[in-house]
Amino acid sequence: MLPGSIQISGETLSGAEIRDICESLRENSVRLLSLRGCQLSERDFGHVCRGVAESRSLAQLNLNLGIVSNINRVKQLAEALKTNRSVQSLFLHGSPLTDAGLALLNPALSIHPSLVALDLGDCMLGDEGINLICGLLPPDGAKSGLKELTLSANPGVTSKGWGRLAIAVAHSSQLRVLNLDYNPLGDQVAGMLAVAVASSRTLEVLDLEGTGLTNQSAQTLLDMVENYPTALRTLILAENNISPELQQQISDLLSEGEEEEETEAREVTAREKNPWICQNNSSSQMVLMTSGLGDSLLAETEM
Repeated sequence: MLPGSIQISGETLSGAEIRDICESLRENSVRLLSLRGCQLSERDFGHVCRGVAESRSLAQLNLNLGIVSNINRVKQLAEALKTNRSVQSLFLHGSPLTDAGLALLNPALSIHPSLVALDLGDCMLGDEGINLICGLLPPDGAKSGLKELTLSANPGVTSKGWGRLAIAVAHSSQLRVLNLDYNPLGDQVAGMLAVAVASSRTLEVLDLEGTGLTNQSAQTLLDMVENYPTALRTLILAENNISPELQQQISDLLSEGEEEEETEAREVTAREKNPWICQNNSSSQMVLMTSGLGDSLLAETEM
């Protein structure tokens, strides 16, 4: 268990346990709260939400696997997030939100000052839900938005919805990680996403595992990686009808990009340590890019 964390999975929580959790939240001693797959009464869920609202230390909230099980709970969570200012990562994977539930939650998400990571995988979303999510990916020059987004296993979204998401991703100035695994995307949507990745200056990780892709998609993605400068460093294509050779070619090209960046980073560091070293070409520019999210909270708990 991490310092300042409460992590409970698959248990039925008593009123006394809920009181202890809420007291810790009010005392600002909890950074991570995970109640993954737990059972708690409507009243106790309300108590937890009030504790979340009052907490100034809570950075990650994991309510995966059915905790937010009805519209009333969605409303209570939305009210908590309107008051809370500290939550950076919110996990609702496996919650039956539907588009209607997300519409109730969205106003709180869109104004939250700290939220950078959101997991809405397996939340029964459709195209209207995707439209709302696009609003959390503001374009360059706008307000800050999500850096990590998970939309795994939402088969109700159509190609029209994914197309709108691709446009938002292309213009987002923040998004670094996008997980779309186990959605029936197919080659058409993959082509839209390839264009989005080629346009994005920030997207580093794209998970397309089990999304119904073929060699046609892989060739498009290969051409994109080979011919366009991109921030992409990790592309997951497992469990698709794609040849191992094409997957390996894409992986090799992405690895080459990482190696080049590491070399450039070492050169920049050397020049910073030895500022008196002259450059032969005074007009040359060094572009330093970093991969990974550093202090990302997504890895701290499982789904």
